[in-house]
Amino acid sequence: MSKTNQLSGAIRFALLAAATSTFAAAPAFAQEEEEAATLETVEVTGSRIKRADIEGALPVTVISRAQIDASGDVSVAEFLRDTTFNSTGSFRPQSGSSAQAGAEISLRGLGASRTLVLVDGRRAPKSPFTGNSADLNSIPLAAVERIEILSDGASAIYGSDAIGGVVNIITRKDYSGVQFTYGMGTPSYEGGETEEASLIMGISGDRGTLLAGVGMSSRGMVFTRERPWGTTPGASTYGNNYRLLNAGETAYTTGYLPVPGGCTDPGFYISPNNGRCVFNFNLVAADEAEIKNHSAFARGEFDINDNWSTYLSTTVSRVKSFGRYAPDLGALYVPIDSPNNPTYDPVAGTGTNSAILYHRFAALGNRDTYIDSNVYDVMFGFQGRLFDKVDVDFGVRQSEFKYFELGRNYVIQTLAEQAIADGSYDIFNPGANSADVLNGMKATINRESTWTTREVFGLATFDVFEMSGGASMMAVGFEYRDEDYKDLYDSLQEAGLTPGSAGNSAAGGRDITALYAEWVMPITSNFEVSLAARYEDYSDYGSDLAPKIAMRWQPLDNLTVRASYGQGFAAPTLDILTQKDAFSADTVFDPATCLAYGDYPANATGPGGRDGRTPAVYCAEEGGLNGVQIDAYRKANPNLGSEQSDQYSIGVAWDPTDWLNITLDYYNITIEDRIAFFSSQTLVNIDIGQDPLNRPFPGAPCSLTRDPLDGNAIAMIENCYFNQGEIKTDGADLKIRTNFDFGGWGNLMSQLDVGWLNSQTVDGGPNSVGNLGVPEFRATLMNQWNINDFSFNWNMRHIDENGRASSQTLHDLQANWSAPWNGRITIGVTNVENELPELIAYGSRNFNFNLYDAYGRTPYIRYTQEF
Repeated sequence: MSKTNQLSGAIRFALLAAATSTFAAAPAFAQEEEEAATLETVEVTGSRIKRADIEGALPVTVISRAQIDASGDVSVAEFLRDTTFNSTGSFRPQSGSSAQAGAEISLRGLGASRTLVLVDGRRAPKSPFTGNSADLNSIPLAAVERIEILSDGASAIYGSDAIGGVVNIITRKDYSGVQFTYGMGTPSYEGGETEEASLIMGISGDRGTLLAGVGMSSRGMVFTRERPWGTTPGASTYGNNYRLLNAGETAYTTGYLPVPGGCTDPGFYISPNNGRCVFNFNLVAADEAEIKNHSAFARGEFDINDNWSTYLSTTVSRVKSFGRYAPDLGALYVPIDSPNNPTYDPVAGTGTNSAILYHRFAALGNRDTYIDSNVYDVMFGFQGRLFDKVDVDFGVRQSEFKYFELGRNYVIQTLAEQAIADGSYDIFNPGANSADVLNGMKATINRESTWTTREVFGLATFDVFEMSGGASMMAVGFEYRDEDYKDLYDSLQEAGLTPGSAGNSAAGGRDITALYAEWVMPITSNFEVSLAARYEDYSDYGSDLAPKIAMRWQPLDNLTVRASYGQGFAAPTLDILTQKDAFSADTVFDPATCLAYGDYPANATGPGGRDGRTPAVYCAEEGGLNGVQIDAYRKANPNLGSEQSDQYSIGVAWDPTDWLNITLDYYNITIEDRIAFFSSQTLVNIDIGQDPLNRPFPGAPCSLTRDPLDGNAIAMIENCYFNQGEIKTDGADLKIRTNFDFGGWGNLMSQLDVGWLNSQTVDGGPNSVGNLGVPEFRATLMNQWNINDFSFNWNMRHIDENGRASSQTLHDLQANWSAPWNGRITIGVTNVENELPELIAYGSRNFNFNLYDAYGRTPYIRYTQEF
């Protein structure tokens, strides 16, 4: 389909939806935004200078609390995942994942590590289990007042990680009274149930304010068997099969054969397609992990005198998660003289061939993962005025993110192979093995991670001089952060002895000193230029300077034109700078190793062979029959530098009438010196000149060593991260807002957001837009109708076709009644038509978890009471 047709289709979708909308949502968010913009000066994301402009020089989208409530979502992560700026989707809780409890946002599809998440203008703590991004699940929705998204690079203001943009979560501060909320939702399919509750209390007086609250939210586990695709049995070859090796143990002599009598335990069956003994993982595994967030938060401000005030804010958040994966598995060596060898002759005391066993250890139980993560954040500061001219804000902050993980029923491969070799574990009747035998080969694994940040900050804003358009204003500031990071796996995982879960520990620290300045110059009453720059010095890798210039021109009262150009950076993250060396037995396809190891069909020689190719030709063309296992080590690269970006944007904001507002912004981003991971196969491809992107071989510590005495076969590979490559992307964001007053029939407001991704390339490769997982368009349409004590909402969420995945449009409905006793009753349904994602394999999942969810139609109810 052409881009023109797709664009026209998106426009038709938007106009049709807006024209036919007769329902709308909770309290009017457009009115709230307009009133907030005109009453007082505020600090908007992307600037340290407080302004009163409705449309500034940078594209900032403000999402009100009313919009969040109208979505029916119960977490910050769920709401942000559906925004159009999250172009290619983002990670969410996945059962069996090493980041099971986490949720991220990836602006522009550039990755969570290039998206900066702030809470009240300060950096959200990074999750120690990823080491490179913020965990949105740790941010309590009950504390959120609004969300601001800066869809432009902002390293000049905020420093590292802001290449793709900034998400600033603003917490509640000014509230008087008591508010209680409780809600729950039940999907039409089992699993994925939601629950939410909060209690907010606020008081205010002549000298200060105090707000405190507690909240909880949860999303239940979704088992695979609870969705339509889970009713079809899964079929993993890691059931109970073996393959015989030849005498030299260099190649297989048979295909997969079921272990005689070993396929009768629950969950196992003989596949009618290939005759193998397979395991139905759909019977026990979960797609999405259970998530529960409990939080408490408080903020107080006290006026010391007319010029000075002090503030204190603190948040405690606890996330608990449970995930279930199918029982552990492994490819295990069975020696020729083992009683478990299918060719074993008890009279002779040996067999004819050794074997590789592809086995599912169902008798050990399912792999269950329990996670408990806690965030503690406290900030104390002062605001005031010096010399009656300079406004200052300075303070200290400490945040700590602690993460604990416990995994049960993981097999220790060396002990399992020993038990199989000596016959103490019976592969012919796995379910009959004794508890002592099973306990002797399994482990409870654990992981403990911590990210601690200590911060000192200061900011001063003041008028510089008068210009034709008004006062020229400047902000100068500093920040000092000390970061400590630990991600510690148990010794079994570090050694790679538990194949169902492995990881290498990492630990380190750094301190960062930053100086920044911003200068706004109103050249004329309708033309303004802003300059900004930030210098950051890192104790581990070096320093960066990020400059930016932005311009705002208002030729008409109802028309604003804006543009910006800036440079940004993303510092190398502590997880990859400090990781321990980790061993991995990687499978690669390499012609020389294939030939040296004899990894080709026995009858592949001469014109009479199966395919008429000699071994040398076969290996050169195929790289190996099944690939060759080689020793690989993942190495830390202490010499990594930062990624560098150049980006520009240009946009227009137009209010042609009092009921219509339109904004359109184009962006273009180039990232150089990208931090890329070079896998074993990637290094092999580069080494033999078959890399599709024709990249040079990276420098140390990446390496590939060959043995000239063994046919030049690979002896060892060292993987690493390296600064090499380039990412380019561009696109546009369209927003159309309407507001109609029908008098006695109420008020109708609509907002259409469309995100268009024009191109995205990596290392000069092809444009990935339109491929699986990279939709060209994402769109949302929110319609609100308010009449007397009632309000109605109709929201639409659209994801364009991508690869083999068809386009998807979901509809959400909500109705509200404001009761005379200061109560509010909300009923709603998300995904009214009960649409599920298409089953198109994406990674190891049945569908693209980043873009779609499998909750189905979800009715919900919410009650709010104010006192």
